[in-house]
Amino acid sequence: MSRDHDPEAEGASAAVRPAGRRSELTLEALDCFLKSLGAERESAGARYLEVHKNLVRFFEWRGCPFPEDHADETITRVAKRIAEGEEIRDPATYVIGVARFLLLEIYKGQEKERRIAAEQPGIQPASADSHEIEQRAECLRQCLSNLPAGNRALILQYYDGDKSEKIRNRRLLTERLQLSVTTLRMRALRIREALLTCVEACVERAML
Repeated sequence: MSRDHDPEAEGASAAVRPAGRRSELTLEALDCFLKSLGAERESAGARYLEVHKNLVRFFEWRGCPFPEDHADETITRVAKRIAEGEEIRDPATYVIGVARFLLLEIYKGQEKERRIAAEQPGIQPASADSHEIEQRAECLRQCLSNLPAGNRALILQYYDGDKSEKIRNRRLLTERLQLSVTTLRMRALRIREALLTCVEACVERAML
């Protein structure tokens, strides 16, 4: 196959939408992605965690803020394509291709911020969005308070701390809740997606 026509590369490119609103991972799409990683649920879950960890490293090594968020977004985009019927031979490799396109989106967004800042002397890139940032923080507080107490405690502990603290917190959660690492990860992902959907809707209402 020539380098000018690579269906896998074209598919990875098509999986990338303009940066901005996060994709939403449905349970159906997540299930399709897990099945593409292996027939056995437990082994597929373990491979999922490995794929996610590799993606986090990919973004960390390139100096991207919030590497876990970008890893989640990458998997969500690929999972949606699989759920829509796309045949992907090696999802673990394919996600890296999608991650590279997402990285370009991130770089373009950073370049746009720098360009806007250059055109507006004395204004830092983040200051133009300070009201939205404050509103997003307030919406996050509201949405967290609306979560069931157990889900709120889980998601706060799951993402609390730096790298070593996160590992310790998540180990404590698996012990306290008597869950496997994979099951805990899936539960946290579902809560996080619901929380993000709530925050986005809250911000849209507030900014009208």
